[in-house]
Amino acid sequence: MSLFSPQIHEQKADSVRKHWTERLHDAAWTVFHHAKTHTGVGTVCAVAYFDPGNWGVDLQAGSQYGYKLLFIVLISGLFAAFLQVLASRLGCVTGLDLASHCRLLLHSRPRHTRLWRWFALYSLYALSEIAIISTDLAELLGSAIALCLLFPALPLWAGVLLTASDVLVLLSLGNPLRGRPVRLFELIIAALVLAVLICMAVIIAKIQVNWGAAFDGFVPSKEIFASGGLYTSVGILGATVMPHSLFLGSHLATQDRISSTPLKSFPSMASSSYAYQEGTDTSHARHSLFGRLIQSTRSYIIGLFYISHSDTIATHKTHADRDNNELAFVRAHLYHGIVDVVSSLLGFAVIINSLILVLASAVFYYQSGEYGSESPASLFDAHTLIKNTIGKPAALLFALALLAAGQSASIVATVAGQSVSEGFLRWKVSPVIRRLLTRLLGLIPSIIVAVAVGPTGINTLLVASQVVLSIVLPFVTFPLIYLTSSKRYMSVRKPTPESNVTSSPLDVVSGIVTRDQEAIDRGSAAVEIDTEPGRATGEGEFVDFSSGKIMIGLGYGIWLIIVVANVYVIVTLGMGQGG
Repeated sequence: MSLFSPQIHEQKADSVRKHWTERLHDAAWTVFHHAKTHTGVGTVCAVAYFDPGNWGVDLQAGSQYGYKLLFIVLISGLFAAFLQVLASRLGCVTGLDLASHCRLLLHSRPRHTRLWRWFALYSLYALSEIAIISTDLAELLGSAIALCLLFPALPLWAGVLLTASDVLVLLSLGNPLRGRPVRLFELIIAALVLAVLICMAVIIAKIQVNWGAAFDGFVPSKEIFASGGLYTSVGILGATVMPHSLFLGSHLATQDRISSTPLKSFPSMASSSYAYQEGTDTSHARHSLFGRLIQSTRSYIIGLFYISHSDTIATHKTHADRDNNELAFVRAHLYHGIVDVVSSLLGFAVIINSLILVLASAVFYYQSGEYGSESPASLFDAHTLIKNTIGKPAALLFALALLAAGQSASIVATVAGQSVSEGFLRWKVSPVIRRLLTRLLGLIPSIIVAVAVGPTGINTLLVASQVVLSIVLPFVTFPLIYLTSSKRYMSVRKPTPESNVTSSPLDVVSGIVTRDQEAIDRGSAAVEIDTEPGRATGEGEFVDFSSGKIMIGLGYGIWLIIVVANVYVIVTLGMGQGG
């Protein structure tokens, strides 16, 4: 047979097709496996960036300034992604969340201990709790408004009580902050996020949008500095970059997402400490269906209130008392976590916030006729306008999207409150008790506001709550930037004593100076590795995962922008010129 016969060509073509098909199949399976394993933290953190507080601020911005503040939405999203990546890196490398790091930094200082403890640590904790209360206030009010839109006869205060019952969902999910991710918790949040995105996309598809003008809104404009414009811009910044999400993101990044070793479980009813030990004969109860049901129920309830002393509560007094995570753990989780966080924030949060502002701009600011207006739009106004101009199905989707955003953000804020109290105070109470307390801290002011102010003042309070978050933000982000910029806190001990190491190309792109022996194996130029005596386990060689100079400059630049904007807003409000 000739080498140029059609049969040989066909066989070669089939072989090439089979080869590339197998390679594509293997690549797709690898991507799916990594996504299934490592996706979750980013979606949970993204929820905080399009909560009802965002809706209130974005509606106000779009109805007053049109598309001009889309630039602020984009910049706020980039700021949020940058800071959330720092939080993820801190948790992954060190194995501790941001709140626990703040305690190690400020609780047991060698000099002026009481001063540092009371005026720095506890003040920072108080500000963090204020941020969580402000967040939960916005989530509960937003969800209550959504219920009132769905059921007009429902009073606002009754809607707040109904939405507060979502804490029961958390009670059934176990502890999302334990050493392994609770996949059911992540799946519920992901489903709510997708519901919000789909509803908003359908609504936008039904209205007329000048997309050329909308995309021009992502370019800086003088409208940002117009009367009230900077106040609203700071509100967008506060609504987008959420302090509680930084605490939660750093905590979730400490979780082991790939190990198959089972975690230590809570003591069950079958153990001697929880079995019926009142001296009565329970042999018949144990073998009867009713007895087993009672025993299982009692075991489940006791397990909910069981206090975990090792999963989330650190026992160290200073950073010198402990070591960071192992290098293998960091390599397996760090860059997957960064990709997850960035893609989730830019793919969900920025897009959803932009769609909300585009909606308000299109139907309030640019639309001519009876409903065209440049006055601030509330959630009730938006719902009424959508119902009258687009139709009842679109209005129903708007209310459902708002409800999904509020409920998902409320659940996330409650879990973040648990992380904050455990980290700052080492509060050894069960997660259930902490979640109930967090919910009460947000429920009480929400009920008062709903009764005293009513629907007319809700939007103003939503915007004000986001400005409060923006004012708290610099106090939370400074220790985050400081910790991730320090080699002292972000170094990981090498498992074997090599002498030469370099940084990988991916590390250079992300601004991280990572000394890694694998770079030598790839043939890169070697540099001398640092040794740090005096660490928790003595001298040794370390891989440095601290931020590079560019990342440090960006971090402190973002922090300075937030501080300057906050000072401007405080002065403006003091002069009675706030929006």
